[in-house]
This record gives sequence, structure tokens and C-alpha cells, in this order.
Amino acid sequence: MRIGANPQKSEGLLELKTNHRVVVVTFIPELTGYYRSMFEVIKLCITSLMKTLPSTSVITIVDNASCPEVVAYFVSLYTDKKIDTLQLLSTNVGKIDALMGAARSAREPIITLTDCDILFKTSWVEETISIFNNFKNVGSVSPYPTRRGLQYYTYALQHAVILNKLKVHFEPIPENFEHYNLFLESINWDKEKDANAPWPIVKAGNVKAAVGSDHQVLTVRRDILFNDTPAKPSMTKVGKESERDYVDLAIDTSGGYRLATYHYMAHHMGNQVEPWMQEVVDNLIMTSETLALNLTPPLRYRAKSHFWYKLKKKVAKIAFKHKVPKTYFTENS
Repeated sequence: MRIGANPQKSEGLLELKTNHRVVVVTFIPELTGYYRSMFEVIKLCITSLMKTLPSTSVITIVDNASCPEVVAYFVSLYTDKKIDTLQLLSTNVGKIDALMGAARSAREPIITLTDCDILFKTSWVEETISIFNNFKNVGSVSPYPTRRGLQYYTYALQHAVILNKLKVHFEPIPENFEHYNLFLESINWDKEKDANAPWPIVKAGNVKAAVGSDHQVLTVRRDILFNDTPAKPSMTKVGKESERDYVDLAIDTSGGYRLATYHYMAHHMGNQVEPWMQEVVDNLIMTSETLALNLTPPLRYRAKSHFWYKLKKKVAKIAFKHKVPKTYFTENS
């Protein structure tokens, strides 16, 4: 039996006061072996987020059945209102399924999908939103660029360049040299040797962005997660091309551009803490209380046909190659 009327029914619609959500998926089953330093890595990651997010951005942590010490830390963050949302899973459902579940439940128009070993720098949110606000047709923005990402699921951008809707030029960014090598070292890739190697760059007014990105951390339009990612669960713990199928391919087939900040606004830490990481966190400051977001235009989603997508991508790759300096491909071979 119900007595009286639910008072919430007369309170009208809810007001969304945030425009950006960061979703972090974590998994530390034990504090030994491979994971012996991961708890400290995660603490640095979360602390860097808390110190740099404006009030228009919030944090969701999804824990994939970590050990009790780690779970207790996350619960304390939620209890102290330092994070907005905490999802605790009793079993490990896999990185992508945990990430997609949380991201699709968010209401914010842009969502940062991030690994738990990313160290965020001051103004990373400002730089990310600036690219969304100044460039049209942006599908995703990463806070750290990769010089070798020009042709990694960037067909939509290549197509725009071929049709002269967008211009790509190449320029050295020597101030990225040290940071890029730190990233390459963290994933066990060979380091760059030339500080003046060319980077693929696009420009809108006074705002520059690097072309392409990896998928360890990027901010994506929310609607891509409903229109272009597979509807069925991945059922994959980690890897095995799950990031490609649910993130990389989805961004490209949405017709949105895959971009990154011009300079490094985040670092990849790996599973070991190094002294410079704590130094970065200690010097972090918040530079904006609120940030406005203006996404234009709506992405034009097309009927999915992987055959035509692959065919057009192959043709575009050949045509696009003529717009790229030969030295770029030589240095990437």
C-alpha cells in the first residue's frame, strides 16, 4: 500500500551541471609480483585527476574485484566525496566490458576512457576541451600525442584531407621529444633519435592538435559509444584487440576525427613508480573552476558496412600518402 505521493514527481527535470566524465577501470588482485607497485601507481593517477579536474568534470572508478586494501581506498574516496561514482564488481568482468558499462551509463557529452596508470598534468582538461571547441567533427582527443599515429584508425580525417576539408602539415616539436621517449620506454618500444622529426599537425585558428592517438587514454564523444561500438559484451579480460573493436574502430567509423593535444598533457606510468612521477603530482594545480563545451556538428552516423569501410579506407590510404612527406614514412618504417 502506498500512502501519499512521491515528492520527487513534482520536482521537475534534473539539471546536468557537468559536461565531462573520467572513467577509470582498476584491477589489483594482490600487492605482490606484477602488481606490487600498482597500488601506488593508481594513487598517483587518481590524485592527479582530483588535483586537475574543474567542477564541470567528475570521476567514475570501476573496480574489477581488487584486493580488500585497494577497495577500502576507493570506498574512502567515495565517502569523502572526492569521486562522483564508484562501481565495485565482485568478479573481474574484463577491462572493456567494465569500461563500456560505466561509460554508457554516463550522461555527460564527452567521456575520458583511461587506464589506471596514467598521470595527468595541469590543464589537460582545458587543452582537451579546447580542441573539441575549436575543431569541427572531432570524435576523440587524447592528452598525449603519438608521432606515429597518423594512419592508426584515422580514415575519417584522411578522407577530409583528401577532399580539402582539412589540412595536415608536418612540423618538428622538439619539446615533445623527452616526453615521447618516456612513453615509448613505458611500453617497451624503441626510442626516437631525432628531436626534430616531423609530427602530423592540424590547425584551427590559433589552436593546434596532433593527428592520431593511442587508446590508453582518450576523451570520446558519448554518442559514439552507442552508435559505433558493438552492442554485445566483449567477454575479454584485457587485450586481444578488444580496445581496437570497442574504441579505435568505433571512433573512425563514426566519421569523427581522432586527435591529440599538441603537447604532452599526460604520462603513461606503467606498473612501477619513479621519482619524477611524484614530482609531477606535487606540482599540479587546478587552473579552471568550470569549462564550457561546444561540440559541432553532430556526427553523421552511417549504416555499418565493414566491407565498404575497409575498401574506402584502403583507397584513402593510397591517396593520402601523396600528401605526406616521404621522410615521415621513412622514419616510421
